[in-house]
Amino acid sequence: MKKTNKVSGKRKYKKKRWSRDDTELSLLALPTTIWYLLFCFLPMFGLILAFKNYRIMPGRSFVYNLIHSDWVGLKNFDFLIKSNALFVLLRNTIGYNLIFITLGIIIPVTLAIMVSLIHGKKKSKVYQTMMFFPYFMSWVVVSYFVYAFLSMDKGMINSIRQSFGRESIQWYMEAKYWPFILTITQLWKTLGYSMVVYLASITGIDGTYYEAATIDGATKWQQVKYITLPCLKTIVIMMFILNVGRIFYSDFGLFYQVTRGVPGSLYDVASTLDTYIYKALLSSSPIGMTMAATFFQSVACCITILLTNKIVSKIDEESAII
Repeated sequence: MKKTNKVSGKRKYKKKRWSRDDTELSLLALPTTIWYLLFCFLPMFGLILAFKNYRIMPGRSFVYNLIHSDWVGLKNFDFLIKSNALFVLLRNTIGYNLIFITLGIIIPVTLAIMVSLIHGKKKSKVYQTMMFFPYFMSWVVVSYFVYAFLSMDKGMINSIRQSFGRESIQWYMEAKYWPFILTITQLWKTLGYSMVVYLASITGIDGTYYEAATIDGATKWQQVKYITLPCLKTIVIMMFILNVGRIFYSDFGLFYQVTRGVPGSLYDVASTLDTYIYKALLSSSPIGMTMAATFFQSVACCITILLTNKIVSKIDEESAII
């Protein structure tokens, strides 16, 4: 409500009272808030494990053991940094992510533009569904599909090679093929989701732009170049920043399930920070060292996404997320 001060002639605004709409919206947001508190913020208490030598004391709870364990400072991080495997883990994690980010923008944007240019709506829906379907499958199911192709004895590819008189390949023993296999598998599974995101942005572009371009005699390629791509710039940059923010994380299902547990023969090309942490948890390694690796991932990703956003804001302030 507005209230006018007759002396000063200025308008003052009364503070709005808590309304029924606010109560309803708060109740709707309550389950999500509780979920985030329980599964996102409360587990952060365990980060102090990275700075402790965690010891299990018989008959005591986890919290008691955590509090009474000895502080070791940065000793757990020192072990990770001096590990011989750190270079391989970082190389694979960052290298694969750079490939996935690059191809995950170029190919989905290209396909989204191609699908948007299809005149038949039924055909367009069929193509979208076929591309989007693999996204709903778990990596366990995908790993069996890959195994059906690459199995030494009954794999489809080896069967085809044998029919042409060629020798079978032990795919799970040959590391040189797996950078391509992992890249193709990841793109096949995630391509549909990314394409739908960009296709939704294309659908939201004002149709009058294309009508005016058609009247001016612009070709389809010119319409894509001067209308579609500039309008997609914001969403492309946003997706790029979000993906860069997870550059120190890898898709555990892709690297562990598809390779069938990252055997020793594929260690140099398929081991990442996430598979290293999982195997460390299954082994007798101190949990503090494992937590140090996880903490390192989180801090590195936070720095990366803030730095990327800062660089983007310097180039184009409107496209930055923060």
